Amino acid sequence: QVQLEESGGGFVEPGGSLTLSCTASGGTASIGLMGWHRQGPGKERELVANILNSGEAKYADSVKGRFTISSRNAKNTVDLQMTDIQNDNKGVYYCTASQVWGARRKYWGQGTLVNDSL
Repeated sequence: QVQLEESGGGFVEPGGSLTLSCTASGGTASIGLMGWHRQGPGKERELVANILNSGEAKYADSVKGRFTISSRNAKNTVDLQMTDIQNDNKGVYYCTASQVWGARRKYWGQGTLVNDSL
């Protein structure tokens, strides 16, 4: 059973920066894709960015050029560096980890809140 531990959420002023981190543990050998989804107030969850073990990354159009996703720690940790954070970027950020073989399950973290400091 894969477990995801998220950190780095908090309050940030508009235009500010924040980095989210997520570490996967337990049965990570089958994980080939990790990423971040965001759920804004009253909205559905949407993809922010994800990254394959190969290093290939995908971003939502709204965050291109401002957010950077990267992996480390033998691909078990994924970081999301967010700059120039805007109001639309607020919400709960969920880390995800997808198996690329076996049961091919997608695991979700508990979520970490990014909100403005006002």
